[in-house]
Amino acid sequence: MMNYSSVLLSAAMCLLSVQTYAQHDSKPVKKQVFIDKADMDLSKNPGNDFYNYASGTWIKNNPVPPKETRWGSFNKLRDFNINAVKTILNDAANNKKAAPGSIERRVGDFYSAGMDSIIIEKLGHSPILADLEKINQLSDLQEIVEHAAVMRTTGAGSPFFGFFVGQDRKNVKNIVPQLFQGGTTLGDRDFYLKNDARSLKIQDALKQYITTLFTLTGTSQTEAEKNAGIIFSIEKTLAAAQMSRVEMRDPYKTYNKFPIADLGKTTSNLNWVSLMPLMKVNGQDTVLVNSPKFFTELNSLLGSTPVNELKTYLQWNVLKSAAPYLSSDFVNATFAYNQVITGQRVQTPRWQRVSSLTDGTVGDLLGQLYVNKHFKPEAKARMQELVSNLVKAYEIRIKNLDWMSDVTKQKALDKLHAFTPKIAYPDKWKNYEGLEINKNTFFANLKNASAWSYNDMVNQLGKPVDKTRWGMTPPTVNAYYNPVNNEIVFPAGILQFPFFDPNADDAVNYGGIGAVIGHEISHGFDDQGSQYDKDGTLRNWWTDEDRVKFKEKATALEKQFNDYTVLDTLHVNGKLTLGENIGDLGGLNAAYEAFKMTGQGKSPTKIDGFTPDQRFFLSWAQVWKGNILNESAAQLIVVDPHSPGQYRTIGAPVNMDAWYEAFDVKPDNKLYKKPEDRIRIW
Repeated sequence: MMNYSSVLLSAAMCLLSVQTYAQHDSKPVKKQVFIDKADMDLSKNPGNDFYNYASGTWIKNNPVPPKETRWGSFNKLRDFNINAVKTILNDAANNKKAAPGSIERRVGDFYSAGMDSIIIEKLGHSPILADLEKINQLSDLQEIVEHAAVMRTTGAGSPFFGFFVGQDRKNVKNIVPQLFQGGTTLGDRDFYLKNDARSLKIQDALKQYITTLFTLTGTSQTEAEKNAGIIFSIEKTLAAAQMSRVEMRDPYKTYNKFPIADLGKTTSNLNWVSLMPLMKVNGQDTVLVNSPKFFTELNSLLGSTPVNELKTYLQWNVLKSAAPYLSSDFVNATFAYNQVITGQRVQTPRWQRVSSLTDGTVGDLLGQLYVNKHFKPEAKARMQELVSNLVKAYEIRIKNLDWMSDVTKQKALDKLHAFTPKIAYPDKWKNYEGLEINKNTFFANLKNASAWSYNDMVNQLGKPVDKTRWGMTPPTVNAYYNPVNNEIVFPAGILQFPFFDPNADDAVNYGGIGAVIGHEISHGFDDQGSQYDKDGTLRNWWTDEDRVKFKEKATALEKQFNDYTVLDTLHVNGKLTLGENIGDLGGLNAAYEAFKMTGQGKSPTKIDGFTPDQRFFLSWAQVWKGNILNESAAQLIVVDPHSPGQYRTIGAPVNMDAWYEAFDVKPDNKLYKKPEDRIRIW
């Protein structure tokens, strides 16, 4: 997936930079300016500092707002979208004529409940008292393990391990239960295992957070601090058993299929034959496990940890999953913890948190209202045309590869032609049938929705794969590639400036959304996606010689990004970010190839002083402009498979001859790479 941040989110054009131009009929006419010199730092040489040349003045004048952890093109667009969503939600909440059971009523009631801080404050932590008491009543290890299995079906937490239902990578027509490592709170295993100053600060923040939440439920300070020590020790043990994020990128290493009856032979404290039905999995004989070693270590931990300590750990899972949605003392404690992790200075306003929560919880209901108000059919038609053009460009590039044999090229072309694009919104909406929403019961709504979503997931078992499902909601400013369905997906939220504008010249659209489309196509051919064939099956379609050549090129790109410094001694992790970096390199090359097929691409005519090629690369650069807090930057280096924006800006262009020609980059420029050193993959 491509995270235009995930990282991570309306078709009006109010983000455009506007200037006044010539007059007509004595009235000023405003022209949309898509590449604005006022945002650039023209004192910089693009061959030395393309990032600041393209966006330096904007970066200087747009520090991170207090309620944000970073601020750039993505964040501005997300901010616009969330305000558009806010208007929709307020209108729905205030629509007294909306019929019971209607989309507007259900969405409005969900939002109203989340905004009713008076009721939420009055309830305190009473909504989770029953869940905490159930754990108090557990008496032995078997009851603990069984209750942990049930917890995930009710929205009370996901202790010890992760679980989901999805397609079998080696038999994509089958939906199977899948177990994966988990059980920890911090964003990555390394934060538990390293003892550098930053990691120790994060560990202390977690212990303080645990202590605070327990004291808020009436536990004494001494007991709460003891609980924090117990929980951290359990989570550190689980972290040590986990594979690293880089290891997890190997789809073969994480594919381990077991008969459910046999899996328990190595996990005697986890009887999967009895646990699966508790997780509402019935009639299945096999399970996929991403890390068998983790479950062996989990089994040992369960056998060696006192029952009371395991109960404390389960209660923590209830607390941390509920805290953001309880009274303000719990919410403030959560923010204080997150402040240490991200550096965010001011808490996100309640309306924004609840708007995002509504989108994430009943997104197919809200999405219908969003699309009706903020997305135009002609934008979808234009996107379909752009996708078609990018596929054509990719086909040309594959055919012209000088490092790949004809037999592998044909397999690559077969896969390319099998891609399924999804644009703007689903063809079939979820209706959330059976989900109870009441405007007076915020936490109950969340629990109901969590249980509904879990049931919706497990109900896929034993049924044909539903390829109409989406992994993102329409307002999302993002895009993704799904290897098992060989599909590229572009929600409505990203189909606006700076990525796309129907009034923009081709250079701007191809440098923006064209590169996004090319990026997602390239995910089908990156170090992970290239291991799946045209049907989405994890199966080799390469000759051994071609695969070796591909890995050599990928290793060179990995090294290029390893050399980029983010903070002090922190470098980009070239292995972790390899898939996204291949996506950028392949995507921008394909977008440029497609752009050169257009009339503007073949023309030398300048617009606002820039050639078509310059506008193409500047459009790409303006997507990645931004500022980020140091704490967040350090966090993302560990957990985010995407490189920082300043290095995405230059990472692909420095490998493209066209960029050098567009900006007259010379051998004595800092960003210059010799032609023989420029990395060409797709």
